[in-house]
Amino acid sequence: MSWFPDKDPVLGDVKSCDALEMVIVPRTRDLGDGFAVRRALPHGRRQMVGPFIFFDHFGPVQFVSGKGMDVRPHPHIGLATVTYLFDGSILHRDSEGNIQEIQPGAMNLMTAGRGIAHSERTPDLERKNGQKMLGLQSWIALPAASEEIAPSFQHYAAADLPVASDRGLTARVIAGNSFGLSSPVAMVSPWFYTEVTAAQGIGVPLDPDHEERAIYLVDGEVEIAGDRYEGPCLLVFRPGDRITVKTIRPTRMMFLGGDALEGPRHIWWNFVSSSKERIEQAKQDWKTGRFAPVPNEHEFIPLPE
Repeated sequence: MSWFPDKDPVLGDVKSCDALEMVIVPRTRDLGDGFAVRRALPHGRRQMVGPFIFFDHFGPVQFVSGKGMDVRPHPHIGLATVTYLFDGSILHRDSEGNIQEIQPGAMNLMTAGRGIAHSERTPDLERKNGQKMLGLQSWIALPAASEEIAPSFQHYAAADLPVASDRGLTARVIAGNSFGLSSPVAMVSPWFYTEVTAAQGIGVPLDPDHEERAIYLVDGEVEIAGDRYEGPCLLVFRPGDRITVKTIRPTRMMFLGGDALEGPRHIWWNFVSSSKERIEQAKQDWKTGRFAPVPNEHEFIPLPE
């Protein structure tokens, strides 16, 4: 999936809870065939939360038989992509030769570093039968010292990720540390990402130890310090405060954040870098075919003009 800035970004608003810095209502786009995308980051007043620089919520969408997702090969630099599904399945292929079917609850982390290309398509069986799809894709900006590392790929099935469960609350730790558990995913900077599902009337704590923190409400409704918030929205919190989120009805949410990077990033299409010159180089590399191809793919997304 790719990004270009909106001309008129919708600004978040600050609510009465002192610990809550901003509420971002994601912008909705229809990519065709009823496939809706809600984009929370980057935002007009907030580029990143920790190293999270891009946050897309796609679906729910029901693909009929013979239809599906077809994101042709496209390039990335200076970031890592996280694809996380609640429903459906996506077949990932990349220029390092990795082929992986992504299923709900699994962690799929592709680190682009100095450059990688990949495609995202509906697998053959699901395309034949039709499928419902709902999920998230995030980009993790890399520290300046790691922007040019070698590309790599990690995948952990849902059963391989640690899960905390207690009286109507379930938390799957996708990356980093949360709820006293540690994900096995290797990272080049400190960040965390956790799926939390909770029944009505549950109080859920947000760890105060992380430098930057946010909660993305996928669906449901919560109360924080007397104010209510309904998904989908991104709640960005100030550092240090202890936060308890109370669910008003059954809710699914993502806890996310981490250490702030050393400075802002430039974003153009699928490229993220601390250097404008590096992005210009990446443009030319894709335009002239200097990125390694994705094996067994015979088409690609051209460089936007």
